[in-house]
Amino acid sequence: MSEKLDKYIAKKKLSISDLGRNIRVNKVCYLFLLPYAVLFITFYVLPMLTSIYFSFTNYNILEKPDFIGARNYLNLFLEDDVFTTAVKNTFLIAIITGPVGYIMAFIFAWLINELPKWIRTLVVFFFYAPSISGNAYFVFKTLFNDDQNGWLNRFLANMGITNAPIMFLTDPRIGMKVIIPIILWMSLGTGFLSFVAGLKGIDKAQYEAGYIDGIQNRWQELWFITLPNMKPMLLFGAVMSITSAFGVCDVTMQLAGYPSTDYYARTIVTHLFDYGFTRFEMGYASAIATVLFLTMILCNKVIQKLLNRVGH
Repeated sequence: MSEKLDKYIAKKKLSISDLGRNIRVNKVCYLFLLPYAVLFITFYVLPMLTSIYFSFTNYNILEKPDFIGARNYLNLFLEDDVFTTAVKNTFLIAIITGPVGYIMAFIFAWLINELPKWIRTLVVFFFYAPSISGNAYFVFKTLFNDDQNGWLNRFLANMGITNAPIMFLTDPRIGMKVIIPIILWMSLGTGFLSFVAGLKGIDKAQYEAGYIDGIQNRWQELWFITLPNMKPMLLFGAVMSITSAFGVCDVTMQLAGYPSTDYYARTIVTHLFDYGFTRFEMGYASAIATVLFLTMILCNKVIQKLLNRVGH
C-alpha cells in the first residue's frame, strides 16, 4: 500500500513538473487562456470549494456558520428518508436517460449519417429543438394535465374511454412513467448534435483503408474505425448526458408539482433546492451538493475507462 502511494505521489510530482515546463515553453498560449481560467476558477472552482466547507457547518445565511463536523452527512444518509427517495429517483432517471439516451443519440446519428441532406437536417432539428427551447416540457404539461382541460384526458372522455380524469402527473403510481420519457426526449439533443458533427468529420479514406486491411461488415467498421475516431465526441456526449441526468429538477418540479405527491418525483437537485432556497439550510444543502458532485465525478471516471476500451 505504501509502495503504491509512493508511486502515485511520484507520478503526480512528475506531472506537475511537466506542466510547469510546458507553461514556461508555451507561456504566450497560456496567457490567452488566462481570462477563461480566472473566470472558471472564480465561478466554478471557488464556489465548489466553498460549498464543501459549508457542508461541514450549520449555516442559514443570516448567522455565522457553525462548524458541526460530519453531522450533515450523517443526517443525510441515516435520517433523511426523502433523500433516499431522491437518490432512487435520480439514479432511475440517470440510468434510463443517461446510458439509454446516450446510446439512442449515437445510434440515431449513425443511422441518419447516410441519409440525404434535407432529411438529415429535419431529423437533427427534431432532436435538437428541445435543447434550445428550455420550456418545451410545458407542452407535455398541457397534454397530460390532470383535469378535463388536459388534451389527453379530454380525448379519452370524448371517446367514452374514461369517466373521470386520469391523474397522469400527480398519481405516484404512473407519474414517473410519464415524466421519464419526457426527460429522455429533452436530453437527446446536445449529444446527438455532437455525434452528427463527429460522424461528418471522419475521413472516408480510413474506411477504404479498413476494407483493404480486412474489415468485412458495418459492425467491424463501426468498432474499429468510427468509434475510435469519435472518442472526443463520445466523451463530450457522456459528460453532457451525466450532467443532464443528475441535474434533473425543473422538469419534475413543473410537471409533478413542488413538492410532488408523497415526494414521488423528488430528485437530488430538487432536494437541494428545497433545503437551499426554501428552508435556507445552506449547510445541509451544501452537503447534498457535495454528494452529488462526487457521484458525478465517479460516474465520469467510470465512463472514461469504458471509452478507453473502444476500438481495442
